[in-house]
Amino acid sequence: MVNSLSILIVDDLHDSFLKRMNEIGLTYTYKPDIPNGDITRVMADHQILVVRSKIQVDRDFMHANPQLQLIARAGSGMDNIDLVEADKRGITCVNAPEANCDAVGEQAIGMLLALAHNIVKGNREVVNSVWDRAGNRGFEIGNKTVGIIGYGHTGSAVARKLSGFGCTILAYDKYKEGFENDYVEEVDLDRILEESDVITFHVPLTSETRFWIDSNLLSKFKKRVVLLNLSRGKIMKTEDVVSALESGAISAFGADVLENENLDKMTIGERQLFDRLNEMDNVVLTPHVGGWSIESYRKISKVLSDKIAQWLHTTVNEENRSGRNTHFVG
Repeated sequence: MVNSLSILIVDDLHDSFLKRMNEIGLTYTYKPDIPNGDITRVMADHQILVVRSKIQVDRDFMHANPQLQLIARAGSGMDNIDLVEADKRGITCVNAPEANCDAVGEQAIGMLLALAHNIVKGNREVVNSVWDRAGNRGFEIGNKTVGIIGYGHTGSAVARKLSGFGCTILAYDKYKEGFENDYVEEVDLDRILEESDVITFHVPLTSETRFWIDSNLLSKFKKRVVLLNLSRGKIMKTEDVVSALESGAISAFGADVLENENLDKMTIGERQLFDRLNEMDNVVLTPHVGGWSIESYRKISKVLSDKIAQWLHTTVNEENRSGRNTHFVG
């Protein structure tokens, strides 16, 4: 059975992933530079797809590849994969959120510190021979309340790293409970919105979270919060965030993601909003690199290869028990 399966890899992975595939006896085609338009054609000779963000693995793609058995995403979110359609077709889907959560956690802390202490603004001014101590006076995190929305791998990593700062940490997750510990208090969303000085989002992009951060939600913040988004750009309406910044409804904003991250293909309206953000001293933006550290690059490959090996082991055992060809549905 192993010899009959092969993998198409359409995004860059650490060499250790390829080594592991050799060890477990899976053949692969490694094409990180493959044009998007060629993927469906090349996929026809493979049963396993490894992808990061290059393509949308949607209903049409699955329909064109009925042999597809496993989709492995080299990253955290699964928003570029139609999970409902995959489930209908018995296609197993795996990802690696535990591999880059520490990297995103550190990015969140870095953004918060940069905003709290005007590090980006201060650096820019000093480079331009402006020495403004009073204008760059910051605030300490230690006496603040930080609200974490989404307490999965990444949200919990942020909490662990914040625990040493002496701040109050509140966390809300619609789909989890019983996670309160010595440094995190499990609360409802209203409590987060009422008490937090800092609110950081760590949720997947779903139909429920799409454009969740809008004028309606922002109006429920009881304080002028520092707002962080290290989830996906489309969980927020950029226009509403910009308006809240310009009105002073929120005090600062940090994001590792944008609604449209293809800066060369922004609409006129998107470019205008982007320019307005860039003009603000209380905004820090980074190019979706939170989960893309030197260490996570290797860890993602390790976690993903382990999950593929486990899927293969389960599939082989299932076939041996049944005496017929089948595959595991996760």
